[in-house]
Amino acid sequence: MLEKTAAIVLHTLKYGESKIIVDMFTREAGRLAFIVSVSKSAKGRLKKQYFQPMMLLEIESDLRPRVQLQKLSDVRLLSPYVSIPSSPEKLAISLFTAEFLYHALRSEQRNEPLFDYIADSFQWLDAAKAGYANFHLTFLMRLSLFLGFYPNLEEEESTSLMFDLREGRFCRMAPLHPDFLQPAEARLVRLLMRMDFPTMHLFQLSRQDRHRIMEVLLHYYKQHLPDFPEMRSLAVLNQLWD
Repeated sequence: MLEKTAAIVLHTLKYGESKIIVDMFTREAGRLAFIVSVSKSAKGRLKKQYFQPMMLLEIESDLRPRVQLQKLSDVRLLSPYVSIPSSPEKLAISLFTAEFLYHALRSEQRNEPLFDYIADSFQWLDAAKAGYANFHLTFLMRLSLFLGFYPNLEEEESTSLMFDLREGRFCRMAPLHPDFLQPAEARLVRLLMRMDFPTMHLFQLSRQDRHRIMEVLLHYYKQHLPDFPEMRSLAVLNQLWD
């Protein structure tokens, strides 16, 4: 039976002359891969431009359990972006986020709050006219809440606290492993936890600050997601915002 669901495009791979394999995170069924015959005709329903990274779609498919590559019957833009396609900064954020989610959501099942968080975040980014230089940092910090390893705040705030990256908690004593932050950098985690999209522009960070915060975030994710790889698109993102 044909079903409709909202979907977010994570990754596209060319397959032969007229087909692509598209990995998507769907609202109703979680992470799925689709084999798509793309049309070169202007009248075709399945156009290649629909499957760009982080596009928000409504898809129709006969979803079958345990089938490796699903087939699409129809697709339409759920919420067309206005500014992202023409903004080099927003495009760089989109490419990085799509690559990140492609790996972070490898086995993610149906998770409607997570889907809504991602979709709402990118609609906010599309509408933003300024003040989004910290978007990717804020997005990743809050994403950890939906994936189950948001930092624990049991310890009262103090300039002497360290941060245990494996346990995701602040601590007064150094743990018996090397994956922790000294107090000077543990404060970066506290800083991130105070950020949200409407207020993140109030936190003035240099390019060097952003680079280090991203290194910390990626190290944190690697502690909690097995075999998490290096991000190829990070180099482009790191060139933004002096």
